[in-house]
Parts: sequence; structure tokens; C-alpha cells
Amino acid sequence: MFANLSDRLTETFRNLRGKGRLSEADIDGTIREIRRALLDADVAVPVVRTFTGNIRERALGIEVSQALNPGQQVVKIVNEELIAILGGESRPLRFAKNGPTVIMLAGLQGAGKTTLAGKLAHHLKQQGHTPLLVAADLQRPNAVTQLRVVGERAGVPVFAPEPGVTREDERPRGNPVKVAKKGLKEAEQRQHSVVIVDTAGRLGIDQELMRQAGDIRKAVEPHEVLFVIDAMIGQDAVATATAFQEGVDFTGVVLTKLDGDARGGAALSVAEVTGRPIMFASTGEKLDDFEVFHPDRMASRILDMGDILTLIEQAERTFDQAEAERMAEKVSKGEDFTLADFLSQMQQLKNMGSMKKMLTMLPGMGQVRDQIENFDERELVRTEAIIQSMTPLERENPKVLNGSRRTRIAAGSGTSVAQINSLIKRFEQAQQMMRAMSRGGGMPAMPGAGGGPGAFGGLPGGKKSKGKQAPQRKVKGKSGNPAKRAQQEAAARDRAVNGPSQQAGSAFGIGQPAPQEVDRASLGEGLGKYLGR
Repeated sequence: MFANLSDRLTETFRNLRGKGRLSEADIDGTIREIRRALLDADVAVPVVRTFTGNIRERALGIEVSQALNPGQQVVKIVNEELIAILGGESRPLRFAKNGPTVIMLAGLQGAGKTTLAGKLAHHLKQQGHTPLLVAADLQRPNAVTQLRVVGERAGVPVFAPEPGVTREDERPRGNPVKVAKKGLKEAEQRQHSVVIVDTAGRLGIDQELMRQAGDIRKAVEPHEVLFVIDAMIGQDAVATATAFQEGVDFTGVVLTKLDGDARGGAALSVAEVTGRPIMFASTGEKLDDFEVFHPDRMASRILDMGDILTLIEQAERTFDQAEAERMAEKVSKGEDFTLADFLSQMQQLKNMGSMKKMLTMLPGMGQVRDQIENFDERELVRTEAIIQSMTPLERENPKVLNGSRRTRIAAGSGTSVAQINSLIKRFEQAQQMMRAMSRGGGMPAMPGAGGGPGAFGGLPGGKKSKGKQAPQRKVKGKSGNPAKRAQQEAAARDRAVNGPSQQAGSAFGIGQPAPQEVDRASLGEGLGKYLGR
């Protein structure tokens, strides 16, 4: 959603690089570009004025003038001011000390309240709560049916004593206020820890909408009133949020449809105008496309600094700990990475969600946004089909994949032999990387364990050995004279075979026999035999 704004800000900051000192004209030019970028993104004009005014005041002060890198200091100031207008810090839900916690959802029709109710219930269920959904939207056609479907997908019960409107020409029946009160009693009897009340919306602001929402609030006395707003509505977000704040007095904001391609000014305006925190963000259609809103992480995304913390949290939620430990142990033991392991790792990656979304959370990915957008996520499905069409032997040992086997796999997976060849090539590269990881942990190779001078030849910057070589002791003060150097090397080989010479009467040579003469003619042959040549 913030792609255009992110690109504009990144380009603006690029002009500040390499400048040892920023003049007032440089700062004015930068602020002018930031102002244009924010207005183009549909950010409310009062918010833009406050934002740019704060940046200008700080940029012209001692904070930047005495900085070692003024350009980076300006970026730091913009980042901090972005965090401020996004709410400063994330605020968690307030839970009741006794009885069920009541959460009421309010907002215009089409903002995504019903879908958001299911996502929030799913999120709370994962945290150990027992939520109950209450269908108090009796006016929108099939709103009750939709909530039942969403609740079933989330594995959460739905309290719906009234069917609501099922056709466009049908008049609303039932009292949403009574439904909400009955839902609260039902939760108390069944000992649900959280009650989520889905209320009706309108296509626009009207007195009937505000009166009904206000009556439901008085009836159930919710601990949280979440205002659900479509992040794609632009400047109208401010007027809508202000009207709901005056009519219902919500405690927090939820942004939906953040995965859209709109300019996203609503997200940068609502918190600053209403003074209420943005608590959650919905980023897709799936139940898991829901996240806690962190102002600092969102500011980092907008400035193309990435969001590594969210990426790590997603990995922790979806990765199989037992499988991760098994893979780590396998790498530490130096066992070969197989296609079965490749399939397992890829499936865990798929569980994290959209690959495009994950890539955009990495720092600097704005520079390759076109390549990310053109990435075909169906390639993961094709790869999975190819590996699953193989026999266990073929997954463990891809070297047995001859022409006839590849033709059979292509027919079984609905792909081509060329796609299978491409997969095997990528797998071999991953296998080489895993081998390098198992050998490149800084541990020296142990004798008899396949080590030696050539053991690390496959690592970047390493040199491959053309065969095993005898371990040679370095000689201090090696002579530049070829004849003398040959004598030194011969003496080193002598010490390698017989150990260091020990003089009689020395501390370590008492009672030791005198060293025997070495047949130098047979030395080379003996060493070659010792090394397996």
C-alpha cells in the first residue's frame, strides 16, 4: 500500500547522501519533497503541516548541524516523526479482571467488520482465549450467515438467535441491542473469556447508525470499542473517524485492506487526528492475514528499512520446532541435505504466508519491487508437486535420476523435464551451501574425519586441493637459497616422521635411545604409502 510513498521518500533521502553539511536550502528542499509525497498519498493536510513543521524545527537545530552524518540524521528524524503520527507505540487489548472481556466492532458497511471479527477471534484463540462471536448485524443481507461461515473457519462458536436479512427486498427483523445483551449472558453461562460483537454499518454516516451503535454500547458496556476503517478510502477516513469518535467514542482503530494498492493516507491520518491508537491491521483475506499494529515497524516499512521483527515472529508461529531441531542436528553432523529436507523446508516457508509479503519485509527491497511483484508464487506449488512425484530413493539420492525417471516424474507432476532439471540444479546449489555450513563453523577438521587441507576448499575464497598432501611444519627463517631450502624441507620431513631430535641429558631426552638413521631414498615412497598414494 505504501509503495509509492516509500519510493518518493527514499528518492528524497538519496539526494542527501555524501553531504558533510546541510544548508537551509537543502533542508527546505527535502521538506518540500516530503510534503508533496504525503499529500499525494492522501494524508490529511493538518497532519502534513504538523509533520513537516516538526521535521523542519528539528532539522534546523543543533541535532543535525553537529551530526557526523547530517543526511542519516535527517532520515532518523523523519523515522521518529513517522512513528509519532502513527501512534508512538503499540497498545494491547485491555482485558477484564472478572468475567468476559467485551469487544465491540463499529464502522461503515464494506469496511470488513465481519471478516475482521473472525480474524480477531482466531488471533485471540491462538493466545489461549475462548472467544464467542455475536451476530448483532441484522440489517446487511446475509451478514449473519457470513459471520457463521467465518466463525466456522476460525473454529469459534457464533451466537446468532436472529437470522437477520437474507434478501435485498427483506425488511430488517429483530433487535440488535437485545441480541448483544443475550450474547453477553450466553458468554457468561458458557464461561467464554472474550465476546466480540459484530454491529451493523451503513454506506454513509447517519443518525440511525450512530444511535444504534450507541445503544449497543450502553447495553453491553464494552471494554474495547474498535473502529474498523478501510485503509483505501483516502481523505474520507478523517471525516468518518471523527464522526464515529463523536457518536460512539471508540478506544482503538483497526485498519483493513492494507494489502491494497491505494495510497494509504488513512493509516497516517487517523491516529493523529483522533488521538486513538491503531491496534491491529488486516492485510489479506486469510484468517492469518492479521497482525498487531506496531508504529515503529510500520515506519520502517515506509522508509524501506524492512520489518525483521515481524518476519521473525511469523517464523516462530509457523515453524515446526521439532523439524527445525532435526535439521540443525543433521547439519551439525555433516549429513547430506536431501530433496525430502528441501520439501520440508519449503512447506514450512509456505506456512508463513505470501512469499511476496515476506520479501517486502527485508531492508532495501523497495529497489527490486518490480522483480518481487513479478515473482510467481505458483512456482512453489510446482516444486512441491515434482518432489512428491519422486520415490523415496530418488528424494534421498537425486543422482539416480536418469532420463526415463525424469520423464516419469514430469508426467506425474504435470511439469516438463526442463523444469525438473532446473529444480535439480537449484537443489544442488542448496546442497552445496548446506555442506559448506556444516564444515565452515570454525571447527578444525579432525584426523580421520575427512578433513585435511582440502576440506574447506568449497567455501567462498577457499582453494580446492587436488589431493591429500602431507602435513608440513612451517620452518622459521626459510632461506631464499634453493639448495639450503631443500635441506630445511628435508629436515622438516625428517621431524614429521621421527619427531624432534633429542640430545642426551636434555630434560626430555633422558634414557631415550639415539635417533636412528633414516633411509632418505625410501622416504618419499614411505610417505606416499602412509598417505594412501
